[in-house]
Amino acid sequence: MSAEIISLKRARKAKQRRAAATRAEQNRAKFGRTKAERQATGAERDLEARRLEAARRQRGGDDEPAQ
Repeated sequence: MSAEIISLKRARKAKQRRAAATRAEQNRAKFGRTKAERQATGAERDLEARRLEAARRQRGGDDEPAQ
């Protein structure tokens, strides 16, 4: 009975690499978005900010400058 001799250090590192690769794959599926999706979200956020600013009411009366 001859068993294959393995380096425990190499085996431990290989196991950690496999775990990291699995975690990375899960994170890509969970958080990954395409560039087009990120740009669309940014454009929507900018549009909403412009709409909010356009609807903002000025403070004070006619004789006071707007802040």
